[in-house]
Amino acid sequence: MNDELAAKCEALKSLIRDTGGLAVAFSGGVDSTFLAAVTAEVLGARALAVTALSPLYSQHEQKEASELAEQIGIKHETVDSSELDVPGFAENPPDRCYKCKSELFTVVAEIARKYGIEKVADGTNASDRGDYRPGRKAAREKGVLSPLAEAGMTKEDIRELSRGMNLSTAEKPAFACLASRFPYGTTITVEKLKSVEIMEDALRKNGINQFRVRHHDDIARIEVVEDDLVKLCTEPMRSKLLERAQEAGYLYLTVDLKGYRTGSMNEALSVKQKTAALG
Repeated sequence: MNDELAAKCEALKSLIRDTGGLAVAFSGGVDSTFLAAVTAEVLGARALAVTALSPLYSQHEQKEASELAEQIGIKHETVDSSELDVPGFAENPPDRCYKCKSELFTVVAEIARKYGIEKVADGTNASDRGDYRPGRKAAREKGVLSPLAEAGMTKEDIRELSRGMNLSTAEKPAFACLASRFPYGTTITVEKLKSVEIMEDALRKNGINQFRVRHHDDIARIEVVEDDLVKLCTEPMRSKLLERAQEAGYLYLTVDLKGYRTGSMNEALSVKQKTAALG
């Protein structure tokens, strides 16, 4: 670890220590897992991880979050989250993430207070700055801390430190909630979320690690990294994916030649729409 990274690590620990008790909104991703691990190290019994159970997150991710919390040794609570019942969320407007995070942070704070913990943190890091993230507005409004970003830690910093701590998430691909798979304005339902989950689970089980399945009514559009593009069209994977697509309710299965990228649904938003959603 170089001096710069060591300084960031000490800054992070100091920020966490100063809270006296911290609840981490814990998805089991690279960032929240690292934050939860450091929080447990610094605060011990005053550290808490809270995971929302929701149709927006695959059963695979929910199960993995529970296993990771146990490995880390942090107190872990799960709570049902009802984003689809939040007014306006299911209609999938450009500020959908704001509505989702508002619900999430409210639920996490309620659980934290039962343990006498007043501070809540998320896994936002310094690399997230500049991205289109309406959820940051919700974090500001709810007083949610972002110690990774405040300490200046980038995604690569977090991966490097995770390797040093032997966290299994060090090389884990980026993940976002399943609602991000729908074009803005497309109504989100439990059934549609399940269709996406079925297809993404099929990709995972066939050895594809970095992917997104975008839902376009009766079309499933698959995004994978360049090295995996040919695999999708090669037997027997091609036939397996076509079969699963039919089971998931899709008429057509397509591969996006532009490949995997985060936030591809944001490409259709104008600057004006983004600005309005960010507040």
